[in-house]
Amino acid sequence: MSAGRRLTPPSGLPGSNGVSFGPDGRLYVAQFLAGQISAVDLASGDIEVVVPPGGPIESPDDLAFGADGSMYVTDLVPGRVWRRDPLGEYRLLSDELRLPNGITCVGDRLFVNEMNFDGRVVELTGGELRVLTGGLAMGNAMQLGPDGCLYYPHMLTGQVFRIPPDGGEPELVAEDVHEPVAVRFDLDGTLLVLSRGEAGIVTRIDLAGGGARSLVTSGVVGLDNAAFDAENRMFVSSYASGGIAELHPDGRTRQVVDPGFDGPYGVTVDFGGRVYAGDHYRLATPDATAVGGVRTQALMIFTHGVVAEGELLHLTSQYGEVRTYHPATGESRSRAGGLARPQGIAVRDDGALVVAETDAGRILLIDAADEVTVLAENLTHPVDVALDASGHCYFSDDHDGAVYRIDDGEAVPIATDLGAPQGLTIRGDELFTIETTHHRLRAVSLTTSEVRTEAENLPTTAPEATPRALFSHGMPGTPLPFAGLTTAPDGSLHLTAPGTILRFDP
Repeated sequence: MSAGRRLTPPSGLPGSNGVSFGPDGRLYVAQFLAGQISAVDLASGDIEVVVPPGGPIESPDDLAFGADGSMYVTDLVPGRVWRRDPLGEYRLLSDELRLPNGITCVGDRLFVNEMNFDGRVVELTGGELRVLTGGLAMGNAMQLGPDGCLYYPHMLTGQVFRIPPDGGEPELVAEDVHEPVAVRFDLDGTLLVLSRGEAGIVTRIDLAGGGARSLVTSGVVGLDNAAFDAENRMFVSSYASGGIAELHPDGRTRQVVDPGFDGPYGVTVDFGGRVYAGDHYRLATPDATAVGGVRTQALMIFTHGVVAEGELLHLTSQYGEVRTYHPATGESRSRAGGLARPQGIAVRDDGALVVAETDAGRILLIDAADEVTVLAENLTHPVDVALDASGHCYFSDDHDGAVYRIDDGEAVPIATDLGAPQGLTIRGDELFTIETTHHRLRAVSLTTSEVRTEAENLPTTAPEATPRALFSHGMPGTPLPFAGLTTAPDGSLHLTAPGTILRFDP
């Protein structure tokens, strides 16, 4: 087999969320999925990871700078707010919030809101928590307006509110705003509301002019946040595809950092040779003609496992759902819900779906009528599934370090002593899997049980010592990394790795 080649460039900023200019003039970017904070030099596009993964901050979603140069960060999933002083020292300001998200500094005062169904706006100045208001329908990025009030969105209701920093009754500023995710003011005092949708809509609201509105469609899929420099240039981030773009008032964009994959997770190739990947917030495909080499096929929140069947795609979400999607029509239907972290998925010749329900330790079968039955249970941690030409089902277990075949409901080991195997696929009489701990592609003969190494030094992510929190306060948290693997109709293998997809030709 040939050495793997990248189908896409590596992602420079996988998952870009909150953005704010720092005292050094660089644009600082909170990367929720990557668990890090980076600083971007807008002139050169150079990126420096300032807060790396694995430190005290687990899932940074938004950030702001105080007058003394300190960075304040909302750590969404564990519900913490941090201060990082100019010397790089961390101080925990609060761990009493539910999904803290939007954050802003007003002089020496600090304000935060919660991304929850009954969220709050709070002040955290001096380490004391003071509630300004509650009832937010999913709060997010907020900012002080020219009138001295705090402006914030209700993501679920399409509304924007404001409230004085000293408290009082919230006032409705705008409603029927398209999927608002962030409110920002430019240097002229115009209110701009970013949409989290696929079209990248920005709504400009002239508060001084009686609330007159105008819409700009940027084409940036999944806008998340924005910041303005000293020349009033607007720079936007994308939770769905990452990167940083300058957005001109007429909707034109200039990429400062190209977008790319946030994950990716599962991967499949249809009969026409098109590659699809589950990229957490979207279904995406490598495309050399797209900016960053990745094209969004559909903004489909929480997409992880994926398998092609004719014109259909079958998808899993680690948050419990299995669904079927028709790319040509855009139609989607749920096949099963309420599952415990379903990940790998395969499809039988009769159209039935086989799913690894990881956290329940089960392999499930979903038939054409969406009836769910159990093929095997009491397993340790099954993460992917594959079927051979005879219909026998195999699964990988990254905690056991093994690959099994299911015989009459029993798990029979096929290969053991593997390093956290995840992605699984079968080509002919050979089974392939990814050892994420050892960063190797391994082949197992289904006739002789011989195991050999096909490729080494792969850029896979080893399982984390501390598992991520899949849920927090009943809301989605951070997904588990997953190295997907599939066989294309031409016999090539495709592997997902952080920020890219690798192809191995036979």
